[in-house]
Amino acid sequence: MTTTIRRLLVAVLLIPLLGLGLAPTALARSAGTTGTAGAFDAAGTTGTAGAASGGVADDPSADIKDRLAGIPGMTVTEEQPTTTGHRYFLLTYTQPIDHARPWLGTFQQRLSVLHRGYDRPTVFYTNGYTLRTTPSRTEPARLVDGNQVSIEYRYFTPSRPEPADWSKAGIKQAATDAHRLITALKRIYHQEWLSTGASKGGMSSTYHRRFFPDDVAGTIAYVAPNDVDDREDSAYSRFFRNVGTPECRAALTATQRELLARRDRLEPRYAADNTAAGSTFTTIGSADKAYELAVLDSVWAFWQYSLAADCVNVPGAAGTDDALYAWLDTQSGITGNSDQALAGYTAYYYQAGTELGSPSFDVSALKGLLHYDYKELYAPRTYVPRSIPMRFDPSAMRDIDRWVRNSAERIIYVYGQNDPWGAEPFRLGWGSEDSYVYTVPGGNHGSNISKLPADESAAATAKVLEWAGLGADASARALKGQYQVPPIGPLDVEGLKQDRVRL
Repeated sequence: MTTTIRRLLVAVLLIPLLGLGLAPTALARSAGTTGTAGAFDAAGTTGTAGAASGGVADDPSADIKDRLAGIPGMTVTEEQPTTTGHRYFLLTYTQPIDHARPWLGTFQQRLSVLHRGYDRPTVFYTNGYTLRTTPSRTEPARLVDGNQVSIEYRYFTPSRPEPADWSKAGIKQAATDAHRLITALKRIYHQEWLSTGASKGGMSSTYHRRFFPDDVAGTIAYVAPNDVDDREDSAYSRFFRNVGTPECRAALTATQRELLARRDRLEPRYAADNTAAGSTFTTIGSADKAYELAVLDSVWAFWQYSLAADCVNVPGAAGTDDALYAWLDTQSGITGNSDQALAGYTAYYYQAGTELGSPSFDVSALKGLLHYDYKELYAPRTYVPRSIPMRFDPSAMRDIDRWVRNSAERIIYVYGQNDPWGAEPFRLGWGSEDSYVYTVPGGNHGSNISKLPADESAAATAKVLEWAGLGADASARALKGQYQVPPIGPLDVEGLKQDRVRL
C-alpha cells in the first residue's frame, strides 16, 4: 500500500473525529513515526521544531545569514568564501540528547548550509560521520543546481554530549535529528527537498526515510550496505571468491600471506612507525593485533577504492619487504588502527556493534598465519573502548529492510559491481514504489549516477529532476540526454574527496 493511499484512508477514517477536535493528534500519528519525535523545539519547549513564525527567519527580504540565525536554536558560527553564486555557512543546532525524553538535556549538532537560492530545490546530505567543513557539493545538488544542507551524525565529535550516554546514538535518534533540522529549515527553503548520502550516509538517508518518509520528496543513496542478518555473511565470502580475475585474486591472497609470513620483519617496522607517530593501541590491545587487522582489511580496502586495472600494482609473493609494506600502508594505513585514528570512528563501530551489523568473510586462505581468532578479533567490539557497553539489537535492520521492501517510495540505490560493501545491498520488494537499484559495471565504492551506462544514467537523472520538482520537461530532456547538467566544478571535486571516507 502506498504512502498516498495510506494518507487517504487515514483522512477518510478521521472525518468523524473532526467535530471532536481529535483529528490533528490522530493525523500526526498517521505519519508512521513513533515516540515523541519532533515534539521538542529548539528553544526547549514543547511543540513542532521550527514552527514559530513571524520573525526574521520568515522574512524573504532578509539576508540569508540573518534568516538562518533567526531560527530558534540555530547559531551561525562562520561564513566561508566559496564559488560564485553560492554562500556557505557553518552552524550549530540545538538537539535533544533523547528525542523521546527531551528533559534529559541537549547538545549542539554541527551542520553546514550551501546556499544557492530560495527558488532552488534543497538537498539534505549526511556522510554518516563527522561534518567536513570545506564547501562542497554532492552529485544530486549538482544535478538540480540546488542548495545543500549537510549534517554531522550524532555522537561524532564535536556533535556529542558530554558525558555521552551511548544508548542514545541509535538510528532512530539520528533520524529524528534530521527531521527536526529539515522541519526548521523549511521555513526558509520552500521548494522540494531531496536527501542523499554515500556509504554510511546512504544507509542513514534510508533510515531517516523509514521513520519520516514525507520529510523529502526522494532519496539518492549511494553504495549503501544492508546487513539484515548479522549472523549470515556468506555473501561477502562469495564476493571475494568471484570479484575481478583469478590472477588478481591470487595475487591479493599471496600478498596477504606474505605480509603475515614476514611478520617477524614487517611488524617491528609497523610498531616503530606508530611509536614515531605518537600512536598507541590501548583500544585494540597491541601492535600485533593492529597489524593483523590491517592485513585482514587490506584486500577489502583494495576492492573498495581500486579498480580491476590496479591489480598490476599488487606486489604478490615476489614483492620485496618495502613493496609489501608500502602496499599495506596504501590500503589500510600504517596508523589506521591506532587509538588516535580510531577515536574519530568510535560512534560508527558502536553503531555497527549495536544495530548496523558488520561484515565477515572466509579467511581460510590465511590458515596457519593468524595469531588470533578471526571472528573475535574482526568485530566491532575490538574497535570500541571497553568502557562503552555494547549490546546488539538484531531487530533494527530487519525493520529497515521490511520497510524498504514493503513501503519505500522514491529511492534510488546506486552500487558498484566490484565494491565489497555492495555484497549485501538494499533490495526492493512488492511494496517499493517508484524506486530503483542501479549497479555501475566494474565500479567501486565511489560509484555514482554519472558512472552508470548512458541510458541508466539518463533515467536516474530524470527521476532526480522529477522528484526535485523541476518539471516534466526537464525530466523528459534528461531521458533523451538533452538536459544541460551543470558542469563539474571545484565544489563537486571537493564533494567527491569528502565522500571517500571509511565505513
